[in-house]
Order: sequence, then structure tokens, then C-alpha cells
Amino acid sequence: MEFFLDTGIVDEIKEAVDWGLVNGVTTNPSLIAKSGRTQEDVIKEICSLVNGPISAEVISTDKVGMLKEAEELAKIHDNVVIKLPLTIDGISACKVLSDQSIKTNVTLCFSANQALLAAKNGATYVSPFIGRLDDIGHSGMGLIEEIRVIFDNYGFPTQILAASVRHSDHVREAALVGADVATMPLSCMKSLFKHPLTDIGLEKFLADHKKSL
Repeated sequence: MEFFLDTGIVDEIKEAVDWGLVNGVTTNPSLIAKSGRTQEDVIKEICSLVNGPISAEVISTDKVGMLKEAEELAKIHDNVVIKLPLTIDGISACKVLSDQSIKTNVTLCFSANQALLAAKNGATYVSPFIGRLDDIGHSGMGLIEEIRVIFDNYGFPTQILAASVRHSDHVREAALVGADVATMPLSCMKSLFKHPLTDIGLEKFLADHKKSL
């Protein structure tokens, strides 16, 4: 499984990159807004830090506007992945961009049918939002499982990118059911390191070492 960092804060990316675990970055308008900078400036700097897929989202809701924005975003760097909403216009734009060999990430996916549409139009990634589904009493992980079966049935190359990841259990469960990527905030990535027995064991080792001095 690949790990993407879900953020628009460059300092967070620098911290996580140092761990050697970051394969890519996902951003969205809300995350970019928190940085207080323009999307172009943020994406440029992220691309200088991470040699992997960097998702940058369009703002337009119509196909023509999406394609125009996508053209500008794709010029920033070869690693930029165009993030599109799972709407009729978004899926239609996805087909155009895929035919031009421009990578896409179809986002705001909440059903297996939606994921199937994205795969049929050549999306590089589809992003089911597992946390938001859990919030309304649906099974986010169940959706990942359904998408995995469908994609494997037909050999779709589209990668399943588990999004709206809230905690370390989401990462573990997504890995178990076959998600290709998990994108997560820095706090969640940090939580993957944590286990109370690790802390207790380290504390004991250090105490024993101190006694031997």
C-alpha cells in the first residue's frame, strides 16, 4: 500500500518526507485555503519535495471549465494529478484527460457504481470517502471491498485511493481489503507508529541500560 499525505501545509510534508513513508500528496481547495497561499505556489513547492503523485483539484463545476483548469494545473509539473469531482461533467472531463494521458483522481466517491464510472473512463485513481460514509452509518470499508471486487473482475487499472481516513484502524482495514493507496492527515500517519507496549518496552530497555552504567 502507498501512503499519501492529505494536506496543503508544506511544513507537514517536510516532516513526513523525512520518515521515508510519503509516496504522494493529495490536496483540495479547503486544505490549500488553510495554507493562505495560491494553489499554484503550494503545488509547485510540494512537487519539489515529493517525487510522486500530487493531486490538485479543479474548482469549476462544468466540463469546459474543468478542462481549462486541468490544462493549467498539468503544466506545473509532470507529477500533478488532476482531481475531479464524481459528477457527469467530472467523469466526462476524466475521459478527455485520460485520452491525453493526463493522470486523474476522481474524488467524492460514495458508491461502487460511481467508482465503476470512473474506472470505465480511465481514471488513474478513484477516491472513496470512507470516513464520511461511516459518519452516516454506512460502511466505508464495505465500499472499498466492493470496488476491489469490481476492479479485479474486469482488470481495471484504476487504483483505489482510500480517502477521508480518520484514524489508524482505517489504514489497517483499508490495507486488509486491498486499497492501493491510503491518503491521510499527518496526525493519522503519526498514529501508525504508536502502540503502548512499544512505549513500555522502550522505557524498560532504557531503564535497564541505565542500571548497567
